[in-house]
Amino acid sequence: MQNSEAIWGLVDARKDAYEALSDRVWETPEIAYTEYRSVAAHRAMLAEEGFRITENLAGIATAIMGEAGEGGPVIAILGEYDALPGLSQVAGIAEPREVVAGGHGHGCGHNLLGSAALLAATAVKNHLAAHGIRGRVRYYGCPAEEGGAAKVFMVREGHFGDVDIAITWHPSAVNRVDDAMSLANTRVDFTFRGRASHAAAAPHLGRSALDAVELMNVGVNYLREHIPSDARIHYAMIDAGGVAPNVVQAVATVRYAIRARDLPGMRALVARVEKVAHGAAMMTETSLEMAVVSAVSNLLANGPLEEAMQHQLERLGPPPFDAADHQYAAEIQSTLTQEDIGSAYARAGVPMQDKPLCDFIVPLHTKGAPMMGSTDVGDVSWVVPTVQARIATHAIGTPGHSWQITAQGKSGQAKKGMVHAAKVMAALAVEALADSALVARAKADHQARTARTPYDCPLPEGVKPFIPRPAQSA
Repeated sequence: MQNSEAIWGLVDARKDAYEALSDRVWETPEIAYTEYRSVAAHRAMLAEEGFRITENLAGIATAIMGEAGEGGPVIAILGEYDALPGLSQVAGIAEPREVVAGGHGHGCGHNLLGSAALLAATAVKNHLAAHGIRGRVRYYGCPAEEGGAAKVFMVREGHFGDVDIAITWHPSAVNRVDDAMSLANTRVDFTFRGRASHAAAAPHLGRSALDAVELMNVGVNYLREHIPSDARIHYAMIDAGGVAPNVVQAVATVRYAIRARDLPGMRALVARVEKVAHGAAMMTETSLEMAVVSAVSNLLANGPLEEAMQHQLERLGPPPFDAADHQYAAEIQSTLTQEDIGSAYARAGVPMQDKPLCDFIVPLHTKGAPMMGSTDVGDVSWVVPTVQARIATHAIGTPGHSWQITAQGKSGQAKKGMVHAAKVMAALAVEALADSALVARAKADHQARTARTPYDCPLPEGVKPFIPRPAQSA
């Protein structure tokens, strides 16, 4: 117990610097694999704190790792800092207003996620040094969680091979230990190639790739009735083939995200979607090319770590939100529907209450509506015992990936939640460093869960990170 209170103090001692780091990352929103300024800001903090730095993990320029300590168990604390496209938003207001028209924004709170993780790692590093404890803490700066699956490439390259346990968190509307439910997910580009022609003078000579995409979409929509209820399929047009309606489109690409409860289910569903695509190609006399962009596994739970994290969270209590935080959160809630707010409580599995911010801890193993999203933390959890916290940083009911999340990204409630998350993670790390039995129980639990179903990387051999080329200056 003294260790917990001491580590909380070490977090508080450095929180101002990491709140500022979070703001800097918020102000430079960068999407998957382009987080050059964000990783530079994290690297500067790692250097300032005295971590040993390893860059270009898995050949990714925006992936970084900082390590401190010697010998003993290795505790990984995972951070992220990628933003989302199209969610530019002025901070601190309760109405949609872009900073940059069509620009990016931190609509999932990853500016907070990475900063809290590095703050926790720094506190653990200082604890190790102050007490002469053998053990190592690592901060993993992980890019491209939003669709890029960077952690999967890092796992595949062995960067977690000697880690004993991994700890992370995610900004949320509630305070809880994550229930380790997510969907395996892959993103596949389907490119159809046909033949261009004059759409009026010689339409019979053309073979439309856009027709193939549209027929594929129709086929997949009919497929939806015949897939498991917890599976998900979505798509986006990557290339519609041009903007001239009088030219038969020779090439068109659609990107599909295909999700299922586990990897076998996902792969079976991908095979069915592929059949639909081949059918569309046959109907239009076009050729088909398929390319996997990314893929992630579902999360794997770990009972001992979840119980230990819940204990630390309950000892700490909910974040210390003040009247100004509640006022701003209420303003944000006024932009939401009752359905938005009710959905947040349903996911948490607790009765609906009339409050703008979460001032309670959800009991461990409370079952709410299952999380239907995906995360590349899943692949880390298959190779290392892993646990994740959800800590309140925004108004209850705020939709994920929304302008409202971006707007709250520099708010008082966001920063209080961020520091709170750092305390929970740091306290758990210190507990694991002091209690070899906890690490042993976590490893035994992990081994039991993977004994019959070992980790199978969801990325096909040869797939590399889809890293955009840096924009060339004029």
